[in-house]
Amino acid sequence: MTDAAMTDIAVLLSVGRHPVSGRARRAATDAQALEMALALRPCRLTAIHAGPAADGEALRAYLGMGLERLTLLVLPEGSDPVEPLIAHLRRLAPSLVLTGQRAEDGEGSGMLPYLIARSLDAAIVPDVVRVGQADVPGSADLVQALPRGQRRALTVAGRLIATVHPSAPPARPSAFGPARRGIVETVAAQATADLFLSDCEHRPWRPRPRLMRVKRGGSALDRLRAATESKSGKGQLLVNPSAEAGALAIYDSLVEQGMLP
Repeated sequence: MTDAAMTDIAVLLSVGRHPVSGRARRAATDAQALEMALALRPCRLTAIHAGPAADGEALRAYLGMGLERLTLLVLPEGSDPVEPLIAHLRRLAPSLVLTGQRAEDGEGSGMLPYLIARSLDAAIVPDVVRVGQADVPGSADLVQALPRGQRRALTVAGRLIATVHPSAPPARPSAFGPARRGIVETVAAQATADLFLSDCEHRPWRPRPRLMRVKRGGSALDRLRAATESKSGKGQLLVNPSAEAGALAIYDSLVEQGMLP
């Protein structure tokens, strides 16, 4: 992406939720998206959040990363942020929009970047770990994270929305002074009700219990024993083996697992 095409960058930010304390904080992947945008300077960078006015205090952690101001689209609690964000991005017309994969609080479906890309007729690339300048005007060089640690290089032309993968470069710490001095600019936005969340039951998340495999048939005692007994693993136990015996046991295990011919 050339310098001329990189003059307008928007970063969509959300309020995160600490997994242990539940306190509001900056969202991890959104902070990484902002770190990626800050590395692309010089550019005209706009940071945007859509939510209640009370979110402004938690958003100051993003200002502590080096932002001078942040735009808060004020919405009532429980409103859908998609349409206000789309309307605001239409006015800004940025060439690149960066955001995290999904919100840490609320619905967290991960659909917001895709809905915005469809409305703005923009290309979307998920799981980005790097954005760089391309030799072709109006395009960007991306590195996308793939399963098992693989990476794929892409060149995308035109307006682009990219979601940031957790393996992207970590976000810098938030400094207290800049966080206090930064400006949270509030903009009134037209609210629309989130029909999905309005019909949902809200409660704290907790892991579901794992289902136990129960042996079918047999007596009740056999089924109870199959459900509760711990099976010993395969292999052999060597107590104070010699170096040769230990090496031979390791070699035999690697051959058995197919790691050695």
